[in-house]
Amino acid sequence: MAIKKFKPTTNGRRGMTTLQNEELTTSTPTKSLIKTKAKTGGRNNQGKMTVRHIGGGAKRKYRLIDYKRNKIGVTGRVATIEYDPNRSANIALINYKDGEKKYIIAPKGLQVGMIIENGENADIKVGNALPLEAIPVGTVVHCIELKPGKGAEICRSAGASAQILGRDGKYVILRLQSGETRKILGTCMATIGVVGNEDYELVNLGKAGRKRHMGIRPTNRGSVMNPNDHPHGGGEGRTPVGRKSPMTPWGKPALGYKTRKNKKASSKLIVSRKNK
Repeated sequence: MAIKKFKPTTNGRRGMTTLQNEELTTSTPTKSLIKTKAKTGGRNNQGKMTVRHIGGGAKRKYRLIDYKRNKIGVTGRVATIEYDPNRSANIALINYKDGEKKYIIAPKGLQVGMIIENGENADIKVGNALPLEAIPVGTVVHCIELKPGKGAEICRSAGASAQILGRDGKYVILRLQSGETRKILGTCMATIGVVGNEDYELVNLGKAGRKRHMGIRPTNRGSVMNPNDHPHGGGEGRTPVGRKSPMTPWGKPALGYKTRKNKKASSKLIVSRKNK
């Protein structure tokens, strides 16, 4: 997918880019596979703000994505490739032979009219979903489950993928894009290929308004705040951080601070960390 550049007719247009969306085939989602999406403003059920910088934005309908891929042995045909406002990747509408329709994350190379299949007997081709134990070593996969039957949890965003490195008993060893190598149960489902729309990360929004359309509110620098609002605040004029390293508004180190729990059960499945 190509990047479209604009002439610098205004300050906002200068440097702005967008995706040309050449592979999209329709702009109308399937009504039976969408539902309303309420806005939270970053607040929980008590009305307390738990996530900052969320609010406003264009109205969206949530697309129901089939992450489980549990229609085993039923072939489906790719009907459309569509835009999804809730994620960086595009989605594909699948019409199954039994009449059911489902959305999946659209991998790179998936085209309208192609036939896809789910199950351990499916061919090793783009868009097919198989258990990890049935996929050959060296294959690139995406939309990977961490628990059998729970649905895909990793490698779901635009351009994401993981590579199968080998097997260890009932586990399959994968290398993620972060550089982390970990074991996942062989009975977990994964889809062949790389998630499409990989040029998404190259888009330059160009102006603040496009960020607001996405539902993201402005971020204020800590160094311009008062000392009671942020560890970087205070001082006469422009002053340094005043700490050994930059801090979060709550006094935690902002760079390289590990938040993962030491006794997390899945730690034993991680072969090597991304920072090693």
